[in-house]
Formats: sequence, structure tokens, C-alpha cells
Amino acid sequence: MSGAKTRRGLPIGPEQCRMARAALRMTIAELAERAGVSPATISRLENDHPCGPGDALGRIRTALESRGIIFIDGGSPGVQLRKL
Repeated sequence: MSGAKTRRGLPIGPEQCRMARAALRMTIAELAERAGVSPATISRLENDHPCGPGDALGRIRTALESRGIIFIDGGSPGVQLRKL
């Protein structure tokens, strides 16, 4: 991905969350459990609604990154799956 920049520390968007879950074949419930948030929080994020406490996005991001997701922004935000 030429010109892509990692998005470490930046907020994740609804599309990125859905893409990351799809790449990992992870359900909303599984991600919620790993992130320590409710499934409703994941659904709100993925539907572009406020998703609760300020640390919820960070916890979701950390849970996805720990499974190998890399958040990128090369003009249009996306995700990449690294081999663990």
C-alpha cells in the first residue's frame, strides 16, 4: 500500500471497525468481550453513533490491534491484517 500511513492512536471509523472484524472473522459479541465493552457499544460505533465512554474507542482499537489489525490512512481509511 504505497503512501499509506498507520493510524496508531487516531480514532477508528465505523467502516474500519467493520473491516477489521471481517478480516478477523470476529462477531460483535466476540469483539465486545475482548475490548471489555458491551455489544451495543460496538454496534453504535459501526453505525456511526456515539459509542459511550471516552476510553471505549481506545479499548476497541487495542483489542483489534492485539489480533493483528493495522489501521491505515492512505487517502481513504482502511485496515490491514499482519501475520502474527
